[in-house]
Amino acid sequence: MELCGAASIAWPNSIAPSRHLPQRLAVWRVRKTRVFFVTSSIDKADEMIVSVTGATGFVGKRLVQRLLAEDHRVRVLTRSRSKALSIFPARDYPGIKIAEEPEWRNCIQGSTAVVNLAGMPISTRWSPEIKKEIKDSRIKVTSKVVDLINSTQDDLRPKVLVSATAVGYYGTSETRVFDEESPSGNDYLAEVCREWEAAALTVNQDVRLARIRIGVVLGKEGGALAKMIPLFMMFAGGPLGSGKQWFSWIHVDDLVSLIYEALSNPSYKGVINGTAPNPVRLSEMCDHLGSVLDRPSWLPVPEVALKAVLGEGACVVLEGQKVVPARAKELGFSFKYPYIKQALKSIMS
Repeated sequence: MELCGAASIAWPNSIAPSRHLPQRLAVWRVRKTRVFFVTSSIDKADEMIVSVTGATGFVGKRLVQRLLAEDHRVRVLTRSRSKALSIFPARDYPGIKIAEEPEWRNCIQGSTAVVNLAGMPISTRWSPEIKKEIKDSRIKVTSKVVDLINSTQDDLRPKVLVSATAVGYYGTSETRVFDEESPSGNDYLAEVCREWEAAALTVNQDVRLARIRIGVVLGKEGGALAKMIPLFMMFAGGPLGSGKQWFSWIHVDDLVSLIYEALSNPSYKGVINGTAPNPVRLSEMCDHLGSVLDRPSWLPVPEVALKAVLGEGACVVLEGQKVVPARAKELGFSFKYPYIKQALKSIMS
């Protein structure tokens, strides 16, 4: 199962920061919700300037907030200034520069790093046109970003590229366990991921490249849970298809922390799986979600119904893969939410 757009997820638009030193508690007020980042003041020499594609998506928005809370500067590379401004209003985000495509070159020049999260959501009915757009939205943007990095003069070139890809790279299986050394699969999503990564691999050899193969990102305001929670609240929740498919997930906060670490830690390079260390079967995930919401997980969606609605795209939710973050564990990355029930309780609290 692969639900990464590099990330098709959403966050509310109205946010105002509050900070206090020396140990700063940055409180981002989001309507009735508060998100806390505890940070310490950084030295000016450690300040990063980070250009981000896909910044208006769920993961991208949370990453931007984390970077700002840590006193870094952010350049949002977008195709729609109006959309970006609606999400990052200037009054609340004075540390952000928003740039449409003709301005991307100027933003990338002089950036410390680039994070590439762009990609059309894949959880939809796949027509030939949609399949082309799913691929193009990833590969063309990645190629453009890499070309701009490569054409930048040496003293202005970013030193780091963190480029999203997805666990769809491995194909699907009910029995195999995949880590970063596993070969690629042979289905459509594996093909997309191979080409996506190949585009990133053409970056200048002096640029440290980290490719994050992202699993199903969990957060209340977007992604898979945003579609599942309303059904559970209406007592209509349950697994999709057999429920036996593997669900390789990650809490959005852990993914943002992994990307942030990849920006700042020179040991983070090559392929890193962006998944929690304890994947589960989808039926187990639904049982835990029902428990956390105090709702039953009793109404499975039949495979035939999903195929009728999504066509070939139903494979995204009907098939999965058991992916483990061997490289992140080797690097000593600490997952705040290693277990699914713990993650769901945090998200729903």
